[in-house]
Amino acid sequence: MTESAARTDALPNAWNPADEEAAIYQRWVSAGYFEADADSQRPPFSIVLPPPNVTGSLHMGHALNHTLMDAMSRRRRMQGYEVLWLPGMDHAGIATQNVVERELAGEGLSRHDLGRERFVERVWEWKAEYGGKILDQMKRLGDGVDWSRERFTMDEGLSRAVHTMFKRLYDDGLVYRAERIINWCPRCMTALSDIEVDHSDDDGELVSLRYGDGDDAIVVATTRAETMLGDTAVAVHPDDERYAHLVGREVELPLTGRRIPVVADSHVDPEFGTGAVKVTPAHDPNDFEIGRRHDLPMPSIMDERGVITAHGPFEGMGRFEARPAIVAALREQGRIVAEKRPYVHAVGHCSRCDTVVEPRLSLQWWVRVEPLAKAAGDAVRDGRVQVHPPELAKRYFDWVDDMHDWTISRQLWWGHRIPVWYGPNGETVCLGPDEQPPSGEGWTQDPDVLDTWFSSGLWPMSTMGWPEPTADLAKFYPTSVLSTGYDILFFWVARMMMFGLYGMRDNGPQRAIPFDHIYLHGLIRDAQGKKMSKSRGNVIDPLDWMDRYGADATRFTLARGANPGADMALAEEWAAGSRNFCTKLWNASRFAMSNGATVATPVPDASELTEADRWILGRLSTVVSDVDELMERFQFAKATNVLYHFTWDEYCDWYLELAKVQLAGEHADGTRAVLGHVLDVVLRLLHPFVPFVTERLWTTLTGGESLVVADWPVGSRWGFAADAVAEAHIADVQKLVTEVRRFRSDQGLKPGQRVATRLSGAGFDAIAGHEESVRALSRLSEPGDDFAATASLEVALAEGAVVVEVDTSGTIDVAAERKRLAKDLAAAEKELKQTDGKLGNASFVDKAPADVVEKVRARRDAAVADIERIRARLDSLPS
Repeated sequence: MTESAARTDALPNAWNPADEEAAIYQRWVSAGYFEADADSQRPPFSIVLPPPNVTGSLHMGHALNHTLMDAMSRRRRMQGYEVLWLPGMDHAGIATQNVVERELAGEGLSRHDLGRERFVERVWEWKAEYGGKILDQMKRLGDGVDWSRERFTMDEGLSRAVHTMFKRLYDDGLVYRAERIINWCPRCMTALSDIEVDHSDDDGELVSLRYGDGDDAIVVATTRAETMLGDTAVAVHPDDERYAHLVGREVELPLTGRRIPVVADSHVDPEFGTGAVKVTPAHDPNDFEIGRRHDLPMPSIMDERGVITAHGPFEGMGRFEARPAIVAALREQGRIVAEKRPYVHAVGHCSRCDTVVEPRLSLQWWVRVEPLAKAAGDAVRDGRVQVHPPELAKRYFDWVDDMHDWTISRQLWWGHRIPVWYGPNGETVCLGPDEQPPSGEGWTQDPDVLDTWFSSGLWPMSTMGWPEPTADLAKFYPTSVLSTGYDILFFWVARMMMFGLYGMRDNGPQRAIPFDHIYLHGLIRDAQGKKMSKSRGNVIDPLDWMDRYGADATRFTLARGANPGADMALAEEWAAGSRNFCTKLWNASRFAMSNGATVATPVPDASELTEADRWILGRLSTVVSDVDELMERFQFAKATNVLYHFTWDEYCDWYLELAKVQLAGEHADGTRAVLGHVLDVVLRLLHPFVPFVTERLWTTLTGGESLVVADWPVGSRWGFAADAVAEAHIADVQKLVTEVRRFRSDQGLKPGQRVATRLSGAGFDAIAGHEESVRALSRLSEPGDDFAATASLEVALAEGAVVVEVDTSGTIDVAAERKRLAKDLAAAEKELKQTDGKLGNASFVDKAPADVVEKVRARRDAAVADIERIRARLDSLPS
């Protein structure tokens, strides 16, 4: 058995991802290819994985980001960098606590039945048994992460980092405790960050209420009538003359027996509604600020479960029960001026349980963000951190330049407990990780835990051992790239910037940043561009795609749509197309290897190569350069598009066909070397995006250890200078073959049917050296002595025309061909009639968009051309 036959026999007839991917991935992990060495002398490249929730499962957004991070990491590793891609998970406070509480509810228990300590143990037990399935799903996708460094935000080392950061912020006056309005979930019984609130347009009611009577009457409107029980003022604009006589006076608050002042505040928009607003400082963030400015009382009128606590007939009612009851009572008193139902307005919902969020005055811990946010903005403005695409930097500045203090306490049991103790005499003590809690009667620890964004904001440095001066920090911090969706630019990225610049400030401004580059990809939408959601039924599961099409096809589909900062519309046929690409690559590689493609033999000098060889090598050199430059600029869609078209169109569809002719001639050895060299380079370039199929093919082709640790192709070693003459001649060959194939189809010849043909003309003389290839690719046989042309074609090439004369006598069924052409002619005439009808309609031409009218005109022109061509063909057929 020859070497080429043995190599080809080592490959199955078809690429079956299910049979190959798991074993390939395990070989990579077992070999330690993804493990980083902090003592290496190679330049570092580091990237941290945005930690998925421990409760999470791989969704298409994950799959996109992981594909791009893996592509970056694999390329850098091949370029000779010491690569650290660090994985881990977030403890996901609310989500995880909810999961375990639901389990307990199924047993007829609550967390309070267990108590705090036992409940936390139960969560750890759940995490050990069920958490982290997403990590196995990452392996299916091919993530080349360093599993030896896997981290969890509740690990001992990361907890130490969290407590250290809290203590330092506290000591510097950047953490404080205060009453503020927060997002409150009455179901989860905790404060929520803005990112934990989903807003939707809900049907509600807008009720206009009259406070006071006679000259003192003033009308306000609200969608939350129950909150009027907590009103402590009515506010109007200082310049609104309609209410000037009321400012400083009091009006009666209905149902309560209280009188409340009318205050003047510039926050009020005099053009909106009546120009007067009710002020409920304990239940609205804007009202809270008005209350602070005017020193208003701030009574809370409902508890943490959303139950009314204000004295009176509504006490004990749930907020949504109290709302219609209060409206009815006001109506009975003649206080309802107007009611609008339904009234669609934006309502916040808890992202975990979908409960309507209640703004609530609450005593919470806060981060004073002003100095931290300024540092985060400066780091991008002065170029230490670069945002890709650059136009999204403005969105970043909009957020960090107008950032409000951040509430970091959560009323949960699962999470990093706030390291603050309160003494019996009002003492407050904040402790670092090595300090002992105060002893003695009456000391208690703050019951709240920290927002998960607090710990994930430390992720780039805590995972590398901060606050200790570890070798990992010295080698890999700051990280090279942060890749994430633009939708969490503020919520996660800004927090990492603030904490990194603060926590690592002693290292100097350049070493304090958490990453050098921020790459922001868009969101994934369905084929119609709509947001994916379970309610719409348009969610695509990447695990399903991997089952049906393979990980490589899933990854390639996502990478081909990944334009920086732009959303991606995703359709299943794209995945099928990517699977077809992998199949095409597999079949082309098997053909090349079965015909002796080799990397063992050096590619001969250009003078010894054919024009086809020189053309493909020149094109390869350009592709190597283009792909390298595009990946450097995070242009993944463009890079994969270049690779797709070069591999499919130029290498598979053209060069392999040209090579078939050359393999039977004097240049066979050179062609085998070129076939192997180009395939070798293409597999290297494709590896970051489709790692499994390329690994299987490359190790078979080269006998090399693994593409994971192979060299990245760049520079003169991998390509040859472009040969303008060869490129021009091959372009002419391609044009000639394409036109002849079209001509054959018009003549009714079957694709594999050979036909006697004479080629002549100045253009043909210029590419006469390619006649054998032209005839082979076009299925043209040599003309015999009795050759008589029945049809001809003239093709204009760079150096003149080529006349193609064919003898179709005896090669086609004339009757069948006439029938086929008659059917095509009828279709073309119908198209002409339809387009003429539209273009003859003045209303359509005048009112339709210009591009639509232009498309109809183009369809008409194509129909006219088809009719002329078909009639000419019918006239040329024998009677």
